[in-house]
Formats: sequence, structure tokens, C-alpha cells
Amino acid sequence: MRALARLAAIAMALICGHAFAADEDALNRKPVRAIADTRLSVGGQGILPLYLSSDWSMPLPAISRAIIVLHGRLRNADEYYISAHTAQLAAGDVGKSALMIVPQFLAEIDIEAHKLPADTLRWSLSGWEGGDAALAPNPLSSFEALDAILAKLSDRRIFPNLKQVVVAGHSGGGQVAQRYAIAGRGEAALSRQHIDVRYVIANPSSYAYFGAERPKPSIAASCPGYNNWKYGMGDRPSYLADATPAALEQRYVEREVIYLLGTLDTNPEHSALDKSCMAQAQGANRYARGHAYADIMAKRDNGTPNHRVWDVAGVGHDGEKMLTSKCGLEALFDLPGCAAER
Repeated sequence: MRALARLAAIAMALICGHAFAADEDALNRKPVRAIADTRLSVGGQGILPLYLSSDWSMPLPAISRAIIVLHGRLRNADEYYISAHTAQLAAGDVGKSALMIVPQFLAEIDIEAHKLPADTLRWSLSGWEGGDAALAPNPLSSFEALDAILAKLSDRRIFPNLKQVVVAGHSGGGQVAQRYAIAGRGEAALSRQHIDVRYVIANPSSYAYFGAERPKPSIAASCPGYNNWKYGMGDRPSYLADATPAALEQRYVEREVIYLLGTLDTNPEHSALDKSCMAQAQGANRYARGHAYADIMAKRDNGTPNHRVWDVAGVGHDGEKMLTSKCGLEALFDLPGCAAER
């Protein structure tokens, strides 16, 4: 009942105040409408807000799958929670055994507008997408926040029957999912409990490359920072400083990754598309960038046998349509149907 009431409140807020401007960058610089209603302590150094479909302060023996859905650059976790719930309902009986988790990476403007406690974690407007350190109350990486969620899920007293965790993101959240699949340390705690982990990367603007090769070499040649993090392995944040690019690449290749690419996400002028020279060196649009990255990775020695690329036919830059497509439901819940959709 609590989850349903929360969804109703979020939906009403969206109906009353919903007005998407064409310029997502302008919205990105405005305070969020809603703050997630659950709190997680990250190492006792800061508090992360998040939405949960079930109360994880008590044992949840019925939960066999946990799905973390990462919001986009607008930090609109409320909308992504509704989309996650829609996908959960679309999954039918399989969805009933899933815990849906939507963390919220806030900015300073959100803290001020909502008068949040001083211990609430906040990042720069886009730094959280690449694992940057928080601005306050302590310099915790957004990846450390995800580590804390995975650590919570590894607690067998709360999740005695958990078998799989999915880390999924669309757009800006897809950027987080891709970088966390490279850098994240939280998987180790789950592996010790024999819990599988999958990363679902949907329509991000850019990817972190391991080498100097780019689909658009002429653009890269005129772009001094094209190979720096979050686009490459140079100048990595402190969270990644203790691992070599080769070690990070090997970790990424070993992990289970599904790239979900909307076949209509091809607008090179989309308002929320990263148009920096670093991103443009990766391709003209999100669909092209995704295929180019996966192709380059597949050509490495021994390929990428744990990685799959699924086109989502007829879908553009729309998080809910991506997650609730047949390919989205197979990626999140292992429901068959993606091959027919493609």
C-alpha cells in the first residue's frame, strides 16, 4: 500500500507540474520537483535519497531479483520510478518477485530548494554521471553510493532468496551504468553471496573507451580531451585511480552487459545529446555511438562474449518505452520476446 500511495503522489505531482521544455539543459539547471522518500547512509558519510518498491528495513524473502534503475540528467527519479513500476507491472508474475530501486543523485540547487539536511549527498550537475566525488557533505563518488546499494542487497538477512541484481540506466543513467560496469566495486559483495549481476545500458550519449581509437578520428584529432575520463581512460577520478586501464577493461569484458539501442534515437541535434567534441568523436548520434562502441569492443582480443547488443525497433530517446519494450523486459526480467521485437 505504501508503494501504491507513493506512486499516486508522484503521478499527481507530475500531472500538476509537468511541462517538458525543448531545452533539457535548461531543466537540468532547475531544482527537481520531487525528492525520493527513502534514505540510505553511504558509509556513514552522507545520505542518498532513493525510491523503493518494498521496505528493505525488514526481511524480504519473496524477492529474487533487484533492479536498480538510474535516472537521466534531469535527476528526475520520480519519473523513472513510475517507469520502473510500469515495467514491473508489464513483467506480470515475474515482476512480483522484483524489488525496484531508483536512487537520486542530487545537485546543490536541489538541496537549497527543498531545504534538505546538510548530510544529504549532492554532486555537480553532471559529475555524478562519471563517478565524480560529491561536493558535500563528503567527497564520495556516485559509484560509492551504488556500491552501498549493492552492499545492502548482499545482506542475506534481508534478502535470503535474492538471485540476480540488474543495474540499468537510460540516457544520463545509461552513462552511469556503463561507467559503473567498468569501475564498480559493489559486485564483489554480491558474488560472494552467489548473486548474479547484469548491466543494462540504454541510449547513453557517450561511452568510456579503453584505447585511443574512435569512430570519428578526425574529430578526435582536433579535440585535446577526447581520451580523458568520462570518454576515455585519461585523468580518471580517484575512485578509479588504483586500477590500470587494462585491468578496468578486463573487468568490464568479464561482466554481463546488454546494450539497448533505440533505432530512432538518431537525432544529432537532440537537446539532451552530448555535443562536445569528445562525444562527437564517438559518432553522430546515440544509436551510431552505441553500435560503434560495441563493434570496437567486439574486435578486441577474444571479443566480448558476455556483451549483447539489442536494437529496440521504432523507439527513440524515451526511457519508459525502452524499459517496457520486449527487449527491455527481457533485459530486466529475462522475459523472452526480444528476438521477435527486433
